[in-house]
Amino acid sequence: MKTSKEWDRLPAQKREVLLKHQVSFPIKVGAIAEEFGIVVKKATLKPGISGTIKETNGEVLVRINRHESDGRQRFTLAHEIAHFLLHREKIGDGIEDTMLFRSELSNSLEAEANRLAADIVMPFSLIDKISFSEEDSFEEKVEQLAELVRLSIPAIEVRLGKKGF
Repeated sequence: MKTSKEWDRLPAQKREVLLKHQVSFPIKVGAIAEEFGIVVKKATLKPGISGTIKETNGEVLVRINRHESDGRQRFTLAHEIAHFLLHREKIGDGIEDTMLFRSELSNSLEAEANRLAADIVMPFSLIDKISFSEEDSFEEKVEQLAELVRLSIPAIEVRLGKKGF
C-alpha cells in the first residue's frame, strides 16, 4: 500500500483505528475523531484560520471554521487529527492552522500533518479500486474523485500529483 512515512510511524493500534474507517468513500472523519476521543466543534474562527486544536486537562478540542466549504472542513479535521496522532506533545495551549495549514509549528511538522491527513481521507487502497472510463480526461477523473471523497479538486491533485491514475 502507498502511504506516507508518517503513516508508517503510527503505532499499529492507531493505524487499526484509521483502517477500520477506511472501507468506503467518503471517509467519516468525524467518527475517527470521536473514536480517538477528540471533541469537534464547528465555530466562527478568525479570518484565515481553518482549524484549531487544543488540549485542556486531557480533553482534546478541535474547532473547524464553519464558514469554509465542506471539503475544506473535512480536510482540516483530518489535518487536526494528524496533529493529534503525530504531535500531541506539541499541542499545548493550542495550534491555529491557517488556510494554507501553517501554524506556529515548523513547516516540516505542518507538512507531516498534511501528508497523514491525505492518508486518512484519501487512502490509495480505496482510490486504486475506483474504475474510471477510459475516455475520461485526467481533469474529469479528478472531478469525479473530488465529488466521491467530498474534498476539493486541489486536494485531489496534490494527492495524486500530475501523474494521473
